[in-house]
Parts: sequence; structure tokens; C-alpha cells
Amino acid sequence: MLLLRCHLKRALPQKVSCRFCAVMGKLQSKFKHSTYKYSRPDGFIEEKIQTKAFQEYSPAHVDTVSVVAALNSDLCVSGGKDKIACIYKSSQFFSASRDKMVMMWDLQSSSQPRQQFSGHTMVVTGLTVSPDSSQLCTGSRDNTLLLWDVGTGQCAERASVSRNLVTHLCWVPREHYILQTSEDKTIRLWDSRGLQVAHTFPTQQHIQTYCEVSEDGHKCVSCSSGFEGEGCEATLWDLRQTRSRICEYRGHFQTVASCIFLPRALASMPAIATSSHDCKVKIWNQDTGACLFTLSLDGSGPLTSLAVADSVSLLCRNKCYASLRFSLRACSFTFTLLEPSCCSEASTLER
Repeated sequence: MLLLRCHLKRALPQKVSCRFCAVMGKLQSKFKHSTYKYSRPDGFIEEKIQTKAFQEYSPAHVDTVSVVAALNSDLCVSGGKDKIACIYKSSQFFSASRDKMVMMWDLQSSSQPRQQFSGHTMVVTGLTVSPDSSQLCTGSRDNTLLLWDVGTGQCAERASVSRNLVTHLCWVPREHYILQTSEDKTIRLWDSRGLQVAHTFPTQQHIQTYCEVSEDGHKCVSCSSGFEGEGCEATLWDLRQTRSRICEYRGHFQTVASCIFLPRALASMPAIATSSHDCKVKIWNQDTGACLFTLSLDGSGPLTSLAVADSVSLLCRNKCYASLRFSLRACSFTFTLLEPSCCSEASTLER
């Protein structure tokens, strides 16, 4: 997992520690190359620069890390092959796993789960918390969505759609709606009041791997699987009355695993970030689809998760879990990459 910290000024080194698990490993120093693109009236320009040496530690996890999320600006949670959902501005989070269970944890209490949610018959692949933190929605490869009462741990609603293998869930801010992506190449909008499908977006050409909703709830972005540039795109949608496609972001060459809206503090324009199995993080102009910046982490393995840590930071998860720190100036950003020595285990994260 990588912590991508974006500042308008040079960032100072920070020490990051783990409360739950492994000890920091052997320290090494390496050099890394980064690539950036930005838009000009005469087209795109791409340059490659060599960054200064960064620090690398042995992995804290013993296997692939598939997801990362931020509990606050100082603490993140990373997960192996499960799912994680965090309650915003809280020490509590949820994890979902291949054991078909969902568990609620609190970092301020014991290392045992506070609540368990059991009801799916296959691996749980998506979960999201309602804006008021009173409800939890989970999705699975068993084609079902379950709506839970967080306080009691009881299932309040159940819905099933044939071939709806859930890949991700995201609750729309200040609304009763839940956005969902699926391996059946569709994006669905659910009404949590009765857990009914409120809208189905046009079927895409490839599996939809992830979705995110803007802070104002007016737009959402989804991304797709693909190979050698076929598919591999992110798509911006209008969530209001038209619910139409607004823009596409193309430039990755393998599956796009994550897509997020960037806080306005990170850019002078609305922007979207994507991470891909092609070892790249790209930042896009939300309105034009122009690629503003490409961070290339060659040899890192698939980049499968992005998360906003705070108003100036991003978290990025990579397969080999290398530890990095370096600064890079491009498109009026200063990028500092940090990696925590380790983070608490879990594996699907949602803020």
C-alpha cells in the first residue's frame, strides 16, 4: 500500500505506525521513475523524470493487499482479500471476507469484533455505510444485496437479481440511494427504502469493477475491466434526472480497478483519479477527459485501490506493498509518496 500525499508545499517526512499487526522489515533505498502528462492547446506532452531515492520496507502483510481506506488523516486500514467500510470521522469500520461474514470493529476497544452480520451464501464483495451510519448495505457473488440495521445486527431488507455478481457498493451522500457495479457489466442505482432498483444505467462492454459518488451526490464515476487498452476506461455519469453519460477517461492499458473524485483542495479544477493493473495512477480533468498526470510505478504489480485520506492526501494500494517516499512536481501539484510500515488487516474499505 502506498500513501500518496499531495501538497502545494513540500511535505515533511512522517512516521506511520501500525496498531494491529506486523513489525517493520528491512529498510532499503531505491530510485523510481514517474511519468506525467498534461493538457496544452497543441496536445498532450509526456515527460519522464527520475525521483530521489525512496525508502522501502519489507511487506507487513503476508499476502496480496487488495484494499485501503482512511479512518482519519493519521490512520488508515489495509486489507488482504476482503472488503472494508469505514464510518466517517470515527474509529469504527466494517470488514467483509470470503468467509461470507461481515464484522464491525472499533479501534478504541478490544481486538474482537463488536458486531457480526451473517446472511450471504457466498463471498461478500461490496459494502457501504449509510450517511447517518445507522444502516449497512452488503453485496455478494450470491447475486444478493442485504440491508442491515447497524445497531441490532439484523437484516432489514434482502434483494436478488439474476447474474448480479456485485463488485462494489457506494452510498449516495444525503440520499436513500445506493450505487452498485456488477460483473454483468451493469451499474444499478438502488433505493434503500424497500431495496428496489431505481435505475439501471446502459450496459457496458466490460465488467464494471468499481464506483464512486461525488460529494454533492450529483455525479458518479465507474470503471471497467479490460486488456491492452480494450475497455480499461472510467466513465462519468449524471445522477440527477437525465442519468446520462457525461465523459469517458481512456488511457490505461489494463483493468481499471479504482476511481475516485479528488477533493478541490488537490486541484484548481474538478478532477478524477484512477488506478489500474497497468501499474499507473492517472489524474484526469473531470470535465474534458484530458489526462493531467500519470504516476508510473513500474514493477509494483496491479494497483487495485485508491482512497482519499484527507483534503490533501490519497492512499494507493499496490500488490507488492513497497514503501516509498518521494516528491514530484507536475500540473501545479507536489506529490509526496509515503508508505505506512503496516496497517491493520481487513480487505474492503469504504469511507
